Amino acid sequence: MRNTLLIGLFALVVSFTGTPYKKLALQPFDGFDKALLDTVSHTIKDVYGYQVVVLEEIDLPRESFVNIKFPRYRADSLIRFLRERDYGSMDYVMGLTPNELSHTKKDAEGHVKQPAMKYIDWGVHGLGYCPGPTSVASTAKIDSEDPREFINRLKKICIHEFGHNLGLPHCPTEKCVMQDSGEKMSTIDDAELRLCPSCKDKLKSYNLGH
Repeated sequence: MRNTLLIGLFALVVSFTGTPYKKLALQPFDGFDKALLDTVSHTIKDVYGYQVVVLEEIDLPRESFVNIKFPRYRADSLIRFLRERDYGSMDYVMGLTPNELSHTKKDAEGHVKQPAMKYIDWGVHGLGYCPGPTSVASTAKIDSEDPREFINRLKKICIHEFGHNLGLPHCPTEKCVMQDSGEKMSTIDDAELRLCPSCKDKLKSYNLGH
């Protein structure tokens, strides 16, 4: 696969995680607003200190499309699709799409939450392996009359999903960007554009453990 750069390679900043030379690739899917790629790139770099590479747009895989309750793409299928592609030296890959996403919501024992009809195709703003190499975020259903609010929502979703890739679980700290939103826009809007001290400490300990 060609890892042709569209926007360029951003300078590395070594963050509090102590992870120099780690690279994240942003993989836009067809239709994603290219004007937003700079915003996501700088956000990841500022919060996590990762080098960010922007790749060429690709088509959404047909096998990820479902029409169970609404026409959507399965987020779990997309992060598997990205994980199985050859991204060379990239440590992580984040897919970005304008399309609606969904996945099956399960309980702690791995069973579909009840009522099953509600949770079998549960709408999400993003999804990421925890930990793991790939994640996906969507701009669907985060529109706002205030463009700054829309941008902040996208930033928080990307920070959140990449945090999962790095091993961060949902955080109980109020207003932490890693807090479980429960798909409530108010939770996303109330969250801060940063990790709480507890999540920062966890990232430090994860890094030392490697």
